[in-house]
Amino acid sequence: MKALILFAVLALPAAPVLACETFTLGDLTIEHAWSRATIGADRPGVFYVEITNNGSADDALVGITTSAAGMPMLHETVVTDGIASMPHAMSIPVPAGQDVQLAPGGYHGMLMGLTTALKDGDSFPLTLTFQNAGDITVPVEVLSMRAEGPDCAHAGQ
Repeated sequence: MKALILFAVLALPAAPVLACETFTLGDLTIEHAWSRATIGADRPGVFYVEITNNGSADDALVGITTSAAGMPMLHETVVTDGIASMPHAMSIPVPAGQDVQLAPGGYHGMLMGLTTALKDGDSFPLTLTFQNAGDITVPVEVLSMRAEGPDCAHAGQ
């Protein structure tokens, strides 16, 4: 029994990590798509991702859609006089030759009207819509509530 438990523990890091997958859409590279587990479906979820524009023309993320939420939206965390708010962002610029991160404390996707609670270890598809590059659907890995992002340095080892 101990050998079986040890094997299972050692095998865990070898499992593929969805958030560490890389996707390409034209000149854009999309990677590290992840979300946090939620307490229940009545609380909003979040969506984070890294986007690199390898081209010479600017683009913009103009929307997100997913079957996991009835009202997914782009937001930005803004702190004014020590008070944080999260206003809706009509679009998120993706300048030529630069990286853009949707991350805690900055731009992010809000997943309101969840169809079910997001559970650690689950995944769901999410479509990103870019002004110029078009649409791409990526799998989003649900990490723990305390996660700060995927540990891609150890994925697949």
